[in-house]
Amino acid sequence: MGDQATVGGPGGRLVLGATPMGDIGDASQRLRDALGSADVVAAEDTRRTRALAKALGVEITGRVVSFYDHVETARIPALLSEIEAGRTVLLVTDAGMPSVSDPGYRMVAACVERDLPVTCLPGPSAVTTALALSALPVERFCFDGFPPRKSGQRKEWLRTLREEPRACVFFEAPHRLADCLADAVEVLGPDRRAAVCRELTKTYEQVVRGTLAELAEWAVDSARGEITVVLEGAQPKATDPADLVAEVEALTAQGLRLKDACAHIAGANNVSRRELYDAVLAARD
Repeated sequence: MGDQATVGGPGGRLVLGATPMGDIGDASQRLRDALGSADVVAAEDTRRTRALAKALGVEITGRVVSFYDHVETARIPALLSEIEAGRTVLLVTDAGMPSVSDPGYRMVAACVERDLPVTCLPGPSAVTTALALSALPVERFCFDGFPPRKSGQRKEWLRTLREEPRACVFFEAPHRLADCLADAVEVLGPDRRAAVCRELTKTYEQVVRGTLAELAEWAVDSARGEITVVLEGAQPKATDPADLVAEVEALTAQGLRLKDACAHIAGANNVSRRELYDAVLAARD
């Protein structure tokens, strides 16, 4: 298999480095070491990365190159050559984890395609931080990046979340948040719960929790800074036992006892076995 290159050893490698979202104290020691030792630092914003290193008291000794959206594809061949020559390339973005709505995915994929080692220095992520602070059930979640900018397309995207049982995390620009939440009220209803997290880990960190209607009203005047939204997953629809009678009868026609058929179908659909049994008898009458 082509994606099992070993990390470590004397050869070159790509290192993805998670950077602080705001609080400089969130920088890991491994990130500090990597900034000071990497042969090449590929940075979304070279000025911000140099400022980060200075704040951490780290001297970047390697070559610093820009690696943002519009130059990402053009930069990849040269960075691959550096790794193939045995050098370490550290890839960092302005804040959080590379490849998560930030540059990095294409570089990782290119390395994997060439069997070049890739490793990651874990650390800050707005996605997991917002999930933890949301006070919503988030055992299962999906991440959707940024919603479409235009209302019509945004509503289409929101419709895909009507019956999504997982919590959904997404980013939004502050000047579009109020419109996005208003569309969410229209498509998903006013009572769906959510949390708007702004300026995570920064001085003015704020988490506002409530229904979509409450948050849409708040966001009209109050949204500023970096925004991450956690949307509660859809509640499962209650199944009417009468709608499952045909499935029970199909099993009994195959020779299964009525009680066993009811137990099987009730368990699969999270309904009362007794109520389903009664519904079958009522339908037969």
